[in-house]
Amino acid sequence: MAKLWLKFQRYFRRRPLRFFTFLALYLTAGSLVFLHSGFVGQPAVSQNQANPAMGVPAEGAELPFLGDLHLGRGFRDPGEASSIARRYGPWFKGKDGNERAKLGDYGGAWSRALKGRAIREKEEERAKYVGCYLDDTQSRALRGVSFFDYKKMTVFRCQDNCAERGYLYAGLEFGAECYCGHKIQAANVSEAECDMECKGERSNVCGGANRLSIYRLQLAQESARRYGSAVFRGCFRRPNNLSLALPVTATMLNMSVDKCVDFCTEKEFPLAALAGTACHCGFPTTRFPLHEREDEQLCAQKCSAEEFESCGTPSYFIVYQTQVQDNRCMDRRFLPAKSKQLIALASFPGAGNTWARHLIELATGFYTGSYYFDGSLYNKGFKGERDHWRSGRTICIKTHESGQKEIEAFDAAILLIRNPYKALMAEFNRKYGGHIGFAAHAHWKGKEWPEFVRNYAPWWATHTLDWLKFGKKVLVVHFEDLKQDLFAQLGRMVRLLGVAAAEDRLLCVESQKDGNFKRSGLRKLEYDPYTADMQRTIAAYIRMVDAALKGRNLTGVPDDYHPR
Repeated sequence: MAKLWLKFQRYFRRRPLRFFTFLALYLTAGSLVFLHSGFVGQPAVSQNQANPAMGVPAEGAELPFLGDLHLGRGFRDPGEASSIARRYGPWFKGKDGNERAKLGDYGGAWSRALKGRAIREKEEERAKYVGCYLDDTQSRALRGVSFFDYKKMTVFRCQDNCAERGYLYAGLEFGAECYCGHKIQAANVSEAECDMECKGERSNVCGGANRLSIYRLQLAQESARRYGSAVFRGCFRRPNNLSLALPVTATMLNMSVDKCVDFCTEKEFPLAALAGTACHCGFPTTRFPLHEREDEQLCAQKCSAEEFESCGTPSYFIVYQTQVQDNRCMDRRFLPAKSKQLIALASFPGAGNTWARHLIELATGFYTGSYYFDGSLYNKGFKGERDHWRSGRTICIKTHESGQKEIEAFDAAILLIRNPYKALMAEFNRKYGGHIGFAAHAHWKGKEWPEFVRNYAPWWATHTLDWLKFGKKVLVVHFEDLKQDLFAQLGRMVRLLGVAAAEDRLLCVESQKDGNFKRSGLRKLEYDPYTADMQRTIAAYIRMVDAALKGRNLTGVPDDYHPR
């Protein structure tokens, strides 16, 4: 016996043999545990639980949330499975003594099959995939609103975005583009043509090149359709040639705002005009530009179906803007030939440069460029962002530069000026909260805000003064004037860019003026962040800029720059 033990010890002193022996024992033990788990089954899976592998959409907070209306194919309730595990553990037994029978867990492949079936059933309840469809930039298959995210697009985000706005269909294209609509206006094609993965989830397909993966939003038809989201445009006189100005008309004896907005939305028109018992649908055009509003008392005739709503008269129309997107100005491309001049879109940070780019792209149909590169802007659809600013392929170039050398590199410029009090707060929010976020309360109260004002307030003044001094051909546009009279101010900007934009296209831009980077408004603080010393300093800068503008026979700063 002693000799046997001695041989055993000598055997394990040989290191290679000892290593492989322990490895073999470890693998054997692991295999036994794996086989055992296959027989006794997996943790319970509820029939109401979706597939965790599908994931939750990235950047979900950017889209409106529908509460209990979950339309994404990959939605799951994380609390349900965890509550089951906490209450029962993996060995839960029903009252009849059958292990896990009430949770539908039978172990192995059978359990996985049941789980897959449950997932498909839940997907069909939320959104049903209807197929791959042809899409054309000149005639969209889905003609409602659209949005893009070239980095984080998911099926859920697109479905959620369309459902929140009351659309029946959601379509994904090119891995990153989302389109909504109430009907499909294109031909069905082979599934193989929708072959591009979603940018935000590689496990799902998001259409292809000029191909849409379309889903019907099953729950959107009634519970998600909210006509309160229609925008009131005002009271307007009946256009001279009604059939051309508003080509679709329906008579509704029990007229209401909801019914007319619903009718025009279904017909894919952005305008719904109520005229007594008649509902007219159309687009903003030169025949009906919506620029001359009338006294609302002229449209005060009550609706036959709603006592507290006004439905207009045969002579004066109540007009609402539906959630249908006006596609007449949505196509964009690079310049067909290299531009011979470089035009700057210059502004102090926070003065609305990104919004102005959005307007210019819609008005001209051409991409804008940038002196810098911002990946978040590129992912949101500003495709000219990646081009070198001297490429000549973009209609104008965003810049915040204010040095003489940088300014003289441009042949002309649109100089966008904004109230410094608003611009400083907007840039502070962007710096600490992102393009559409807000700075935290601690940043306003801490040392960051005073330091920011001390450094940036002088720049607001010198930026304008430098461009007025060194710019070769400068068109001054006040942000406040652009907001108040977009049609006229945008027309000035387009003319400087050398593009003959049709008036109907500019009217389209008016109705689609909000881009992907519009904040809900500067967050109301509990106090005025500007101290008395800050106000005195900024007021001096305002007077300096106002004098410089008037010294060049230009319009001074707007009167609402406050305090002065």
